[in-house]
Amino acid sequence: MLLIKTNRDTLLKPLQTVTGIVERRQTLPILSNVLIKQNQEKTSFLTSDLEIQIKTEAAENLSPKKDFSFTVSAKKLQDILRSLSSDTEVTLTRKDDNLQVKSGKSAFSLQILPAEDFPEVTEEPESDSVITLRQKEFKNLLHLVQFAVAQQDIRYYLNGLLLLIDGKQLISVGTDGHRLAYVSTTLDKAQKKQEVILPRKAVFELSKLLDDSENSIKIEYFQNKVRFSFSDIILTSKVIDGKFPDYNRVIPTRNNKLFEINRLIFLQALQRVSILSNQSDKFRGVRLIVDKNNLRIICKNNEQEEAEEELEISYQEDPVDISLNITYLMDLLNNVTSETVQCAFENANSSVLMTIPGNEIFKYIVMPMRI
Repeated sequence: MLLIKTNRDTLLKPLQTVTGIVERRQTLPILSNVLIKQNQEKTSFLTSDLEIQIKTEAAENLSPKKDFSFTVSAKKLQDILRSLSSDTEVTLTRKDDNLQVKSGKSAFSLQILPAEDFPEVTEEPESDSVITLRQKEFKNLLHLVQFAVAQQDIRYYLNGLLLLIDGKQLISVGTDGHRLAYVSTTLDKAQKKQEVILPRKAVFELSKLLDDSENSIKIEYFQNKVRFSFSDIILTSKVIDGKFPDYNRVIPTRNNKLFEINRLIFLQALQRVSILSNQSDKFRGVRLIVDKNNLRIICKNNEQEEAEEELEISYQEDPVDISLNITYLMDLLNNVTSETVQCAFENANSSVLMTIPGNEIFKYIVMPMRI
């Protein structure tokens, strides 16, 4: 039975949208598959890993006017389509429990699993809260904090990003216990307070799929999941059950020794001295010595080798000699786009507050370390 007849790009685009969350090795074989459905002349593509589900529709009708549903390996079908020439015609035909994929003189046969066995997320009739904002605004909200989110921490609540509605503020916070990134944006109207921890995988998938545009995204909060609707895509994610740390206690309020520095000059200096840092060490330390109009950056390693950079800054306060994780500093400088950054200190034993001059909505806090 002929299911789909279309050009390769029309089929590949929606498939690429949903395959990002699919792992080749799964405990349930069907989770390696994409669920392809057609009814009322609309063809939908859906994948899930039981925590996150992504659904999208093809831009146009892909086949004769018939209803069907089946699941097939998402990665294999994607790889086959990628291997074909752009804009060639592709046909998908069902033959017993196999899907025949043909294009020109190329032919492939893939195993089909029953569509009714695919674990779709149950649709809930009503959400607890709904907000709408611009995609580029929300993408920025994720981008400025996602690098600070923990990876596989035993404190499972740190392996996600806090997404908090507080009045007219939408706030996102990421931390791994050693550094914290905070950013907020203003909503059109005040909302009921909502607080969820979005898993790291969902955050990175959203960052990849969102446009840097004025187009809107609708965010719906449910009891144990969040749904994001944008650009013909619906991404539904379960949330991490747990209590996120009180970020307000972490943000320093007495850091009055500060200087501004060109972001790229600072980044390049750190990259140079990092060559001689302990590359195999998870906590790679760098020493910052801040004195009158001068910043010294020093890295040493276990072989007693040393790298040093000096940069001119505008600074008239008491000297500060502090050691920090160099990776944490470079993460920030690689992810913000401002021309300058501001570094604020209290003393050598207190956290450093890094901000963007003239920007009150972003804060980055790094704890000191001993080296």
